[in-house]
Amino acid sequence: MRTVLRGILRSDTYEVIGEARNGAVALDMIDRLRPEVVFLDVMMPEMDGLEALQAIKLAQPETVVIMVTGKPSVDNVQESIQHGAAGFIVKPFNAGKVLATLAQALASARRTVTS
Repeated sequence: MRTVLRGILRSDTYEVIGEARNGAVALDMIDRLRPEVVFLDVMMPEMDGLEALQAIKLAQPETVVIMVTGKPSVDNVQESIQHGAAGFIVKPFNAGKVLATLAQALASARRTVTS
């Protein structure tokens, strides 16, 4: 998933500044790199995406987090939104879906900042 996502983002001129194989590593990288946007898989080893989402939004509430899952459920979507996720992408995904979700999440975040 990371390879495909990286390719989609780079093909549309986004800069990918980091990738992590699990939630614990992701939190460390996010703390150091302070990205504007994070794509976070719901299912990850060591710390799942929902736990990582909560930690990210607590430490850096301005970070735009888009959740990714291969097994969507109403509970996951609701919990993600409650904890501040700006979007949700279901695997398998395509470039159009990723870029549209990213554009919508960034536009929403910018509206919130200027409001």
